[in-house]
Amino acid sequence: MNQSLQALYNEKKRTIGEILSTIRSGDVIFTSNNYSEPAEILSHLHEIAPQVEDVKVWKGRSGPFPFMIDPSMKGHIEMYTYFFGPTFYRNSKPMGLVDFVPADLASYFTVAVSGHPANVNITAVTPMDENGNFHLPMNNAADGLAMLDAVERHKTVILEVNPNLHKMHGAVAINIRDVTMLTEVNRPEFILQSIKPTALERQIGQAVADLVHDGDTIQLGIGGIPNAVGMFLKEKRDLGIHSEMFTTSMMELIQAGAVTGQKKTYDKGLHVCAFAEGTKELYSFLQSREDCIIRAGSEVVDPFNIARQENMVSINTLVEIDLTGQVCAESVGPKQISGSGGSFCFAYGAYRSRGGRSILAFPSRTSKGKSKITASLTSGAVVTVPRNYVDYVVTEYGTARLKGATLSERASQLIAIAHPDDRPALTEQARALQIL
Repeated sequence: MNQSLQALYNEKKRTIGEILSTIRSGDVIFTSNNYSEPAEILSHLHEIAPQVEDVKVWKGRSGPFPFMIDPSMKGHIEMYTYFFGPTFYRNSKPMGLVDFVPADLASYFTVAVSGHPANVNITAVTPMDENGNFHLPMNNAADGLAMLDAVERHKTVILEVNPNLHKMHGAVAINIRDVTMLTEVNRPEFILQSIKPTALERQIGQAVADLVHDGDTIQLGIGGIPNAVGMFLKEKRDLGIHSEMFTTSMMELIQAGAVTGQKKTYDKGLHVCAFAEGTKELYSFLQSREDCIIRAGSEVVDPFNIARQENMVSINTLVEIDLTGQVCAESVGPKQISGSGGSFCFAYGAYRSRGGRSILAFPSRTSKGKSKITASLTSGAVVTVPRNYVDYVVTEYGTARLKGATLSERASQLIAIAHPDDRPALTEQARALQIL
């Protein structure tokens, strides 16, 4: 290690208490989330609340940390977010500690800097290399651009250096010369265990996989249905990956030889994402593969870039869909439970892709027995994907093709794949609405 770089490192090293003592009233802090979340610093952030007022934190969906669930934070430390997680809708929102900013993943960074720009950036990073660089690991949804902006504009840059973190090729580098302060931690990396699909999810996954052809480029989310889809794609050939998220099921498709990327319109032979979440095996795999690339969410999830990939297949889920095809994927009525993420961007991009398909897959009913196919969206529900860009819809009862269908044809097809017990009421409601 270069002695001058090591000296600079030692000069900038602080305790977490020393770092937090530099936060001032009115500061806006951008924090990386999920894998690159500075979890040790965030777990102590609440300790400075009595000394500060009107501190705002850009916070991802994960948690909870004490500052997210303590009512005494009100007026001292509060949050902005563009993607809710359970802590937000169960704790932070009822206490008035978080404000939601509507945005697609492709616009996260521009939304953050235009509406409520941060003057402090805090992220977890891999240890410094021989060139004095740290790397932002496994997450570039908005994080990399936010960090580069902080460096360019000489904002406060704080690093949580963790030797347990992995990085992907293409990860954003931060040089020690541009760092304001750093602290060393030894926390386990963020792990997301793979969910085993249920029999119902396997049934839906098989139907979705039947819509995917050899040579297609795919985007998959995470959960039982996407994992089931992955299981049934292993017999395909020359699939490509262009996805907001890289998952364990995608690694398994590469290992099975189903994914090669050789038929992609661009990025041929490369497997591209904006962030990754999964198992330790996934992270080791991604770090070892030069063909697995992480890029900025603004590039990967840009619907016009998605549309450039011919035969692009987007596979996502939803909360509810009405009989005209309007899709809510982020709220239960007016109650925000997640965010738009890449849902619209991939639906629109795949819809506009030459030979592309946008697929929405879900069980016909919720866990409480309520139909996810409704005559009209629940009052106050957010329209995540407009009906103009809804293509294939899949439940355990079949597949509907809405692209090019009239309103009455849409209603008929959707009723046909609803739960049998819900079809009579949906038919009656459709007639009352003069859809049928």
